[in-house]
Amino acid sequence: MPKNTKVTQREHSNEPVTESVADLLSLEHPMDYKNSQMSMGLSPGSTAPVKALIPSPDPDAEDGRPAWNNKLEYILAQVGFSVGLGNVWRFPYLCQKNGGGAYLVPYFILLILIGIPLFFLELAVGQRIRRGSIGVWNYVYPQLGGIGVSSLMVCGFVGLYYNVIIGWSIFYFFQSFQYPLPWAECPIQINGSQAIVVPECDKSSATTYFWYRQTLNITSSIDDTGGLNWKMVLSLLVAWILVCLAVIKGIQSSGKVMYFSSLFPYLVLFCFLVRGLMLKGAVDGIAHMFTPKLEKMLEPQVWREAATQVFFALGLGFGGVIAFSSYNKRENNCHFDAALVSVINFVTSILATLVVFAVLGFKANIMNEKCVVDNAEKIIGFLNTGVLSKELIPPHINFSHLSTEDYTEMYGVIKTVKEDIFDQLGLDSCLLEDELNKAVQGTGLAFIAFTEAMTHFPASPFWSVMFFFMLINLGLGSMIGTMTGITTPILDAFKIRKEILCVACCVIAFLLGLLFVQRSGNYFVTMFDDYSAGLPLTVVVFLENISVAWIYGTERFMQDLEDMLGFRPYSFYYYMWKYVSPAILVLLIIATVIEMAISPAGYNAWVEAEGAEQFHSYPPWALAMAYSLIVVAMLPLPIVFLLRHYNLISDGSNKLSVSYRKGMMKDISNLEEQDEQRFILGKNPSEAPSPMPAPRPYLGPGGTQEMTNTNYGTSTKTGYQNIGSPESEL
Repeated sequence: MPKNTKVTQREHSNEPVTESVADLLSLEHPMDYKNSQMSMGLSPGSTAPVKALIPSPDPDAEDGRPAWNNKLEYILAQVGFSVGLGNVWRFPYLCQKNGGGAYLVPYFILLILIGIPLFFLELAVGQRIRRGSIGVWNYVYPQLGGIGVSSLMVCGFVGLYYNVIIGWSIFYFFQSFQYPLPWAECPIQINGSQAIVVPECDKSSATTYFWYRQTLNITSSIDDTGGLNWKMVLSLLVAWILVCLAVIKGIQSSGKVMYFSSLFPYLVLFCFLVRGLMLKGAVDGIAHMFTPKLEKMLEPQVWREAATQVFFALGLGFGGVIAFSSYNKRENNCHFDAALVSVINFVTSILATLVVFAVLGFKANIMNEKCVVDNAEKIIGFLNTGVLSKELIPPHINFSHLSTEDYTEMYGVIKTVKEDIFDQLGLDSCLLEDELNKAVQGTGLAFIAFTEAMTHFPASPFWSVMFFFMLINLGLGSMIGTMTGITTPILDAFKIRKEILCVACCVIAFLLGLLFVQRSGNYFVTMFDDYSAGLPLTVVVFLENISVAWIYGTERFMQDLEDMLGFRPYSFYYYMWKYVSPAILVLLIIATVIEMAISPAGYNAWVEAEGAEQFHSYPPWALAMAYSLIVVAMLPLPIVFLLRHYNLISDGSNKLSVSYRKGMMKDISNLEEQDEQRFILGKNPSEAPSPMPAPRPYLGPGGTQEMTNTNYGTSTKTGYQNIGSPESEL
């Protein structure tokens, strides 16, 4: 309010006020009498609601921040970010490795204990503070502002190699438009007058050979870079162009993209499930999945890997969840969003696992039949040379139509009778269970196991095109979230044109990504996947939890959520944030450090002469590089803490973007007008009702309070205008 107004002069004067209300009004700005106490028929001395005096403007419209077009686009964006390649690759692999159905139990328990609560926490702080990851944690507790910087750096590391995987999928997608598929058979080379199968392919398989030799053209060690693989360079360039265009368009356009990119994978997975169930052996694979090995649940490693998968499946700590949520309206029910997206993510993992095990069951049957044929030929050779007697062969067995059961019976007889020389015969048991237990991890599942199974599908090019198009969509959904986690905090902190920032980020990322499209690039992808994200992200989320639950205060945060959402979150979240989630995260950090200390650091190198992978330890320079990824990602945490502890840099809590400052100035003007009008209506400023909701004591997680103002939208919007003030509530 202007300091030279008559009202202000009277406010600071001890003289009695003798002017009438009409005299005062004649000297001040015009006032809308329809909203005054008198025109509302209120009794003298009664308090009118703040909204009745000055209608509260919509802060979402005033602060200039972009917003989602509708709730569905936002949900699809969060689903697209959280549901990614890990749901199709890592979850089925872990399920197969850790006891099938028994793995689902610890996974579901940890999803409830740490997944949903921490996902809800990130959604809530992003929506409440309406800034990216750097701005959010600068505001909550400036000395831990390095959390946002670490999140940004981890997003950068992950985005570098994650887009390489999208590039691989793009390469396979375009290779799928031919029949037969190029990985269906081993290539033939001419050796003099003879045509022979390429030895490397003959020792492995057609799909394995195509992956390692035709796609990656991989070297035999990380020391041998081998130069750039130009096919992969071009694929990576296409991937970054797609990501850049999607991010430049912003959330309004990317939200529309999500209608397709988030829903199309479900259509493909459903089609694959229907097709997979029609394949021979699919039921065997699904039965293997749901047959629990209960003894596995007693192993700590299973729980650690389940916790890690929950952690990464929801995208916690990357900043993408916070960035997407910051574009929401403040009264949005983020509690419902957290539960919905978490359930969708879990159901997607189960759906993808069903598809994977159906295909793996089919593949296992094919490989088992091949095993039976190969070993039957060995037995026939032993019979012809007299090594084995024909009397050992049951009379009902027909070698021209040898079933798996017949071979198993014949194998058992030979093993019993010829026990002394059996090991020298080199016969395999050819058990379906052994094939199903052969775990295929990560990229090998998509680019080796799935591609091999698809070569046996009718119309195999169609299914291959659909599958890799699905992978591209899943990858792009996650990359859009990852890039948003990088660009949003930068745009919030600096006045930069979004187009310039996005192009600059993508160009720099492409140039740095050339490390991964060398012939040895796959080894660096493995290194970044193992070291750049796991431990740093766990520490970041632990500090997020601590800064909100213990530094800012769980009670205070619960009260903020009640004011924002209009209802008190369940007491369950109070105890999870305060005690359970931090304890689990500490155990996860300790287990990760112990595993890194006792497990040899290395990678699986492709040995061309043997046509197989072989474990190699990292050379000293590569080991230093691997550990430096962890150090660099976590370095902002202590640096920012020390700099702000000794007041060497600004705390950053009031550093708002232009749109925030504009919104705050409007609100300050509104508050001055409200003070002036309250004085005119006979209230001293100290007695007038505050435009902010009065602080109410928190009665604990199970407490109850009398709701004095049911219009949460009004009080929430008013409170958010003071977001830049360090004294304001979160």
